This record gives sequence, C-alpha cells and structure tokens, in this order.
Amino acid sequence: MFRQVDQPLAVRARDLLDRLTPDERIAMLHQAAPAIERLGVAAWHTGCEALHGVAWLGRATVFPQPVGLAATWDTELVRQVGEVAAVEVRAKRAENPMVSLNVWAPVVNTLRHPAWGRNEEGYSEDPHVTAEFGTAYSHGLRGDHPRVWRTVPALKHFLAYNNETDRSTTSSEMSLRTLHEEELPAFRGALESGAAGGIMLAYNQVNGIPAHTQPELVAEARSWSEESIAVVSDAGAPTFLVTTQRAQPDHVHAAAALVRSGLDSFTDNEANAEPTIGYLREALEAGLLTTDDIDRAVVRLLELRIRTGEFDGADDPYAGIGVEAIDAPEARQLARETVARSVVVLRNDDGVLPLSDAGRVAVVGPLADAVLTDWYAGTPPYAVGIGAAAAERFGDAEVVTGADTVALRAASNGRFVVAAADGASVEASATGAGADALFDVTDWGDGILTLRSHASGLLLTGGAWPMRADAARVGGWVVQESFRRHLHADGTWSLLHLGSGRWVRTFRDSGLLAAEAVTLDQAERFGVRVVRSGASAVAEAAARADAVIVAVGNDPHLAGRETEDRPHLRLPAAAADVWRVAREANPRAVLTIVSSYPYVLDDTDAATVVWSSHGGQELGHGVIDVLAGDREPSGRLSQSWPATEEQAGDLFDYDTLRQGATYRHQADGPTFAFGHGLTYTTVAYESVTIPDVAVPAPAATHRHAGFAPGAEEQVMHAVVRVRNTGARDAEELVQLYALPVGDFAIPTPRRVLVAYRRVRLAPGEVADVELSFSPGRLAVWDDDVRLAGAVDDWLHAGALRVQPGSYVIAAGPSAWDLPVRADLEVTAS
Repeated sequence: MFRQVDQPLAVRARDLLDRLTPDERIAMLHQAAPAIERLGVAAWHTGCEALHGVAWLGRATVFPQPVGLAATWDTELVRQVGEVAAVEVRAKRAENPMVSLNVWAPVVNTLRHPAWGRNEEGYSEDPHVTAEFGTAYSHGLRGDHPRVWRTVPALKHFLAYNNETDRSTTSSEMSLRTLHEEELPAFRGALESGAAGGIMLAYNQVNGIPAHTQPELVAEARSWSEESIAVVSDAGAPTFLVTTQRAQPDHVHAAAALVRSGLDSFTDNEANAEPTIGYLREALEAGLLTTDDIDRAVVRLLELRIRTGEFDGADDPYAGIGVEAIDAPEARQLARETVARSVVVLRNDDGVLPLSDAGRVAVVGPLADAVLTDWYAGTPPYAVGIGAAAAERFGDAEVVTGADTVALRAASNGRFVVAAADGASVEASATGAGADALFDVTDWGDGILTLRSHASGLLLTGGAWPMRADAARVGGWVVQESFRRHLHADGTWSLLHLGSGRWVRTFRDSGLLAAEAVTLDQAERFGVRVVRSGASAVAEAAARADAVIVAVGNDPHLAGRETEDRPHLRLPAAAADVWRVAREANPRAVLTIVSSYPYVLDDTDAATVVWSSHGGQELGHGVIDVLAGDREPSGRLSQSWPATEEQAGDLFDYDTLRQGATYRHQADGPTFAFGHGLTYTTVAYESVTIPDVAVPAPAATHRHAGFAPGAEEQVMHAVVRVRNTGARDAEELVQLYALPVGDFAIPTPRRVLVAYRRVRLAPGEVADVELSFSPGRLAVWDDDVRLAGAVDDWLHAGALRVQPGSYVIAAGPSAWDLPVRADLEVTAS
C-alpha cells in the first residue's frame, strides 16, 4: 500500500512502518538510513545543502547569498531562485540516487547582529521579512504539485541561534517577549503555509537548556502546520549533549531525551549509524523510551520520503528531471537578473552614478575581478567578475587588485622563495627575484593575508607538507590559504599559517617551506622586496580612467563564517586605504562593497557607495548593469548598517529591546537604514491616508500577525501617494510603518514595518499605492494575559496583544525616512 499514490500520506507511511522490524525502525532514525532490500526500499539519508543554489555537489547555478536575495524585496523572484535550486537538486539525484531530496534550507534565523559569522545565510533583521523570504524560497523548493514535493525543505536553525563563538555551549537568554515577537515568527511562515516539511534544531542552548531537548518549542513549531514536520539534529549535536553541554549523563540518556523532545533523525558520527542505533536500543531496554516513541519518529521520516515521490515510480511528476537541467539558459538569465535586483545604491551624493557616459573605467581592489563563493555555495559553471563585466560594457577597463607584488628572501639561507609552475613545490632556492619568485599579497584585514604565486597563478597553502602554491581559492572547513604576518623590528616577516596555528619555516639544505614551527623563534624570517606597490598601481589606473570602481569587501571564508564570528564591524583598514588612494587619484570614484554583511563606515569618507552580497556566477554583470545605468537600481537593505559598533549591541545579548538594537528599537539613526536604497531619480512621498482612523484592538493571541492578514484578522488599508519628480524611471519600495505615540504600559518597538510594495514609476508619474495590514502587527507580548484553552506550559504563559492608544502610520523609503504620516487610534475591544 505504501506504493499506492491514491492512498493518503499517513496511510502509506503507516503501511510501510508496519512492514519494518523493530531493528529496521531504529536504524531509520540515523541520518544514513540503510536499504531494506526485501521491501525494495533504497538506502537514504537526510540533508542536501541548497542555501542559494545546490551546494557541495559540484557544478550548479550559484545565486546571491540570502542576505542579497532579501535585498531584492521580491518574493516571486526568490521563489524562482528556490525552484531552480530544487530542479538542480533533482538533476543531481538523477546522477546519484544518494542525493537527498530533504534539503537543509533556508536559514530563517534573524540577522539581529551583523557580527554573526553566518550573517550571509539569513535574510533580514526583521522576523517577518525573514519569514516572507524564507517562505518564498521554500515554496520554490517545494513546488506546487499537490502530492509530490520537488524537495522537502528543512528550516534552519531552531531556535535563537546568532553566534558562532562557543555555539554549542552558549545559552541564548530569551524572554517570552523576545521569543514570541522576534524569534518564533521567522519560522512560522514557511511551516504554516505548508512550504516547509522539516526543521533543523540549533546547536545552542535556550535559557540554559539545549535547543535539541526543548519539547515545548518543537511542539509549538509542529502545531503551526497541517503537515507532519520532520525534525533533524544539526551535525554532531546529539554528542554535544554529553560532551560540551553536559546536559545528559551519557549518550543513552541523551538519545532518549532527544527522541522524547521530538527529534526524528540523528545527524551524528557522519555515516556511521552504529553508535546511534546502539544508544537507542539501550534506551529502549532501560525503559527510557517506548516503541511508540520510536514509531512516531519513524513515521514522520517515512512521510517525508513519501512526499518526495520516492515510492511513486512513474507517477512522480519530477522523475523526468535529468542532469541536463543543470546550468540551463534560463537559470543563467535568472542569476543575472537576481544580482542586478539585489544591488543597493547606498549613497550617490555627488551624482557620480550612473556611469553611462564613462569611456574608460578602472576597476581596482581585491574584488576587482574576483567572484568568491561561501561555504554553502556550489561550484559555478562560470564566473563573471566586475572587471570582466566592465570590459564588456565599457570596452576599456583596467583591472588592478591593489595587492603588493613581493619577493621573499629566506634569512636562513639567503635564497628567494620560488614556486613551481604547477604549484607543486615552494622552496627558498633562487639566487635572484625572477618571475617565479613573485607573490601578490592581499591584505583582508586584521593582518590576514593571502599570497598568490605569479608562477602558478594560484594561492600559497599550508595545508600540504611541504607547502604548495596550488590552491584555486580560499576555502574548506579549515582554511589553509590564509596567513598572518609578524613584522620584526628589522623589517623582516614571519608568517603564521592560520589553519594550523604553525609558523612557516625553511628546511635545511632543500629549502622547502612547511608550516610546522611551533614558536616564533623557530619561524623563518623573510626579507621582503616590494617589486610593485599595489597602492601605486591603483593610483595610476585610477588617474588614467574616466571613472574608477573600487571593489572591496570580504572573503566569505575569512574573519566571519560558520564557526567564526567577525572580530569587529569596521571596513578593513587595507580596503579603506585602497579607497582613499583611488579617490585621491580620481574623484569620480565608486566605493563598491561586495560583502556578506554590513560594515561600520564611520572613518570612510565616501560620497558614492554601492553594496552587493557575494552574488555568485553573475556578480559582475549584475553590478555593472546597475552602475552603468542599464538597470534602474531597485535593491533595498533588509538589514541596517550601524553608525557605530556600539549601536549594534552585544552579540551575546538576544534582547534587542533592552539594547536598542535593530531598526525596531534604534534610538539613533544608523549610517544606512533598514529599507534604504537609492534610485537614479527622485521620488516624492506626498501623502498617506487610512480610511479607518480608529480601530478596536484585536483579541489577544499566540500568533504574531505577518504581512498577509489571516482570514480571521481585521484588515486595515492605507494609500500612499508617490510621485517620480526626476527624469528617469524609478523602482521604488514603498514602505509603511507603525510608530507609537507617547508611552505605553508595555514598551513598544519604536517602529515596525507593517506593509510594503514595489512600484515602478515613469518620469512625472503619480501613483496611489494601496497597502493593507492587520492591526495585529502592533501586538506586544504581555506576561499577564492568559488565553482560554491554551497549552498549559511555560511557553504559553502570556499572550500577544495590541495596546489601546495612539499610533502613527508613516510611509517612506526607509525605516528612518518617513515623510508622510497619518494618525491611528486603537481602542479597547
């Protein structure tokens, strides 16, 4: 019966469960589930990474990072990106049946603090904007077939996960208010709409208890969906319950606690399921678990598998997707479109943009022609950098990275360091500084360097012993291509290999280099000959150009990534130096930041600033399309750029209200506000009107209203009149906010986005933009309210309610630019 597509999902899953032996059922609870050959059930495992395209499976379309996807403020576009990702997952499965159709995406943790190492994986600092785009991406992944899901998305990481430092031991302290107003809503949208079929639990603790053993939170998430929700652990987290969190006395008790808390699949010990199977058996024998506990978890996993069409044969509507679906022409077109839509013009004070009349441009900086990918990206089938795209568009573009070209001479033997043409060897053996002895040194900030050999064209890596110069890019779970320079008093350098924590030394007699010295005293000291100054090259190229694009930012694997929070929020000093040199040589300069996160730019005097996330294979085309004026800029920030590091608050304090953090609570304006982004014209906001100037407060609830009012929610309407007063078309994001007037018994956010809508305006065009929202968007958590019939536990001890009083409904182009306002009175119901 489990193969009969006309049977209900629950019936099919129960039929398959009944055919499994007790041991086979237990084995299903590990990520690597074995084949059941007597039933014709194949081996299977949870998890395929598809954050912004398919990852870790070779060639695949690479789209902008999620923080860039959200900058499009276009849910339909993001749905299409999810669809391409899912089609390519299916294509990979056609090539390899062990590719899982349970995708571990999207990440819907809010971006409450820009120092989080995984900032690029999320969408927004606003929980409901996060839910909007997480839901859109999930819908693309899921598809629209009523029975078979194209893939089954699992939302990451439930719950309250926003720091990498000691992530498996830190506790995210959550008031009920923070949980219900800022954490839970980000996950609710995709589950409630039926777009996601799973969640991955977070490494951290919540209020001193591991997130993996919080049954009330898991039950709450499951209550939002009419579908069954499969819950998977993060990698290694079951072990952490015993080793780092010390929350359970042993692995048997840990396994029992996990299953009783609602976990279905153990991601632990990689492909080796035996430890998990053994712990679960012991837990059953000890009475810590029942067979019903096991069966409930197995059924949810079987339902996930049935949803994918695994047992449907020719009745799987997606079965015809083959490997030829990877890198389709329409996927390339969508990738370019998405980058262009995500580019944000942050500042254009001198009217430098667009560069439509530039005849010769210079593109300078470490990202001048580099397309960098992050840990959760695939291998792009091609890559177009900003420099290459500029050459296409303008016909004449000079690309200069700004790296110093140096030769290194080992003090121990007096010889210059050279690399083989294939990068297979690096040795101090040359008597002169020829071409094979030259390295381009890029400073990524805070003393982190990469060195690219002229001989091989590839990066120096300490991952091999002896060292090599054969790395195509910075990457890997442990980066092997980064070094830190120690400058001695005599001007010589010693190089610390950051991946191993060992210093570079030179072998006696052979001259080969290896990263193996334990102390600085044992390290080689290199005399440094600067053959070509990067700053001079930047200045010369900028001076020769009609305009200069200064491309700086971060490498997604350095100084901020999974396992590593950012050391600070400032633009790296080396990047700021490249900017200053270029601007002094040519005032028609554009600071073009390509990064995974916002920067504090307090000491960077730039009149023209543009931002893009790491946009994937079409980064260059998308950026140049906007800079050249071939596309009107339409990107808007979904995350504030703070004015100071202090404004962002404490990374480890999750109470944004207490800290005055994120746009909802900021007392002082950021450098670039939530929702901010410029056009190449001017748009005037002339009025906002609301037909209902007084509304009754809706009933208290445990559901924080989203952007789309629910069927039973009261709907308010607003009309915002906007006018394009310039000479170019405008792509405007009309934003509507609610602001409190005066003090309330329960402190409210200073501003809350309640609705938004994109509108295109021709020169001189006036538009009345209609928006709607539920007054429930104004709700705050009240610990003293109890709802009749609510679950009787700590999580539901209180409710969300709208406080009667005076509010302002304001519209404008960002959270801090709201020129038109209307009064709203909320009355007691």
